[in-house]
Amino acid sequence: MIIGIEAQRIFRDRKHGMDFVALEMIRNLQIIDHENEYVIFVNDGPDQCLEETKNFKIVKFSGPYPLWEQFKLPRAVKKYGCDILHCTSNTAPVFCSVPLIITIHDIIYFETNPLTAPGYSPYQRFGNLYRRLVVRQNLKKVKQVITVSHFERKRFEEALSLDHEQLKVVYNGVGTHFSYESNAELEKTIRAKYNLPEKYLLFLGNTDPKKNTANTVKAFAEFNAVNKEGYKLVVADLDPKVIRKILLEVNHEEAFKHIQFTGYIDNGDLPVVINQAKVFLYPSMRESFGIPILEAMAAGAAVITSNRASMPEVAGDAALLVNPTNVQEIAQAISTLCEDEALNNAYVAKGRKRAEDFSWKKTAEEVLVLYKGLKN
Repeated sequence: MIIGIEAQRIFRDRKHGMDFVALEMIRNLQIIDHENEYVIFVNDGPDQCLEETKNFKIVKFSGPYPLWEQFKLPRAVKKYGCDILHCTSNTAPVFCSVPLIITIHDIIYFETNPLTAPGYSPYQRFGNLYRRLVVRQNLKKVKQVITVSHFERKRFEEALSLDHEQLKVVYNGVGTHFSYESNAELEKTIRAKYNLPEKYLLFLGNTDPKKNTANTVKAFAEFNAVNKEGYKLVVADLDPKVIRKILLEVNHEEAFKHIQFTGYIDNGDLPVVINQAKVFLYPSMRESFGIPILEAMAAGAAVITSNRASMPEVAGDAALLVNPTNVQEIAQAISTLCEDEALNNAYVAKGRKRAEDFSWKKTAEEVLVLYKGLKN
């Protein structure tokens, strides 16, 4: 069987969640499957993070995403004789000559109007509108939908009336390099590279409203106003102007000098950055899975996350759960984990154990079963 996999963005320099999911799944398929032939379709980029093997061919072609996906991809699928196509990032070609499997991570774009929902940039609005239009067409013909949590499968069934058998939950994994153990020399290097403070909390949010950046920053400001231990908030890849505006709105501009902006943190450096944090903050409003929860647990940080959506499913009892709309509750959770060393250590220990339940090898094995099912 010749299996085509869409992995359009994995070669880009600054990868995000779905990119890593596709990359790790493919890497583990390379390890476990030497029987089938694979053609990996990518948009060329600076980070050549995947190599061809005997039965894995990489095909590169460029173009804007809608053109790449809707026109160039189906032609390439036909050219290389694929028997099935697995699209890994929510959408797929509307017209495709072979059976489709689609990984749809979430359906947030069906829960709010892409054009009027507050807090989104024009780029984000266009992306949500594109997904909303294309996914409806994809669902009419797709053979199998993979989603990443039982929470998200339930949302599919409620919002789109999909057949339960058409939906398969395949959990994401956590990279083995996140299982970090102390290395003083490496920690010194990483601290210098990102100018990390001695004591800090870590937040990796962005401007997407679901990431709850505003409430997280407000909670830190409240914590900072009463805490005397000198903790800073380390924020990655966010414009300082966005944070300053949030603090001005709540009359906490003084907290701005206690926030450290690192810019983008390389994935290879992230385990050390997480490990050195006292607390990892992930109180999102809505996630279909929440890979950073597991990455933080594996790296050895105590985690605060939300008590809604998929996050309790992923975190289990190994994270401190909060109401993400309640700034005071988030602030109190931060105080608790910074002040109670025994409790912090207990969450670290439970988190490391929880992360062991999730692996990319297991993800690849479950996806391979679906491939073989389509062949039969």
